[in-house]
Amino acid sequence: MTIADLEIRLSELTSAEKVRVLRTLLFDLTDTWPAIEKTPGVSGGQACIVRTRIPVWTLEGYRRLGWSDAEILENYPSLRASDLAQAWAYVSAHRSEIDQAILINGES
Repeated sequence: MTIADLEIRLSELTSAEKVRVLRTLLFDLTDTWPAIEKTPGVSGGQACIVRTRIPVWTLEGYRRLGWSDAEILENYPSLRASDLAQAWAYVSAHRSEIDQAILINGES
């Protein structure tokens, strides 16, 4: 995809979708993920949703198995939809890290 293609696609997005893209770009460029934290000794130091011990790779593993966001939220009542949005953005920006964690932990 070229920059010109991207500009065309961006022009087709709603305002809310553009905000989501901007947020994702900001987090990716600054490597700051407000809903994601890595704490030594918690889930092996893997990226987790803040205020939980739920690793991002676990959530991505369920998504790869076909679970919808609604199913994940139903099974993890401590999570919010915004947590999943952050998790998916983190996965997108750290694909190899998440793939490796899934492989090591035997998910998907």
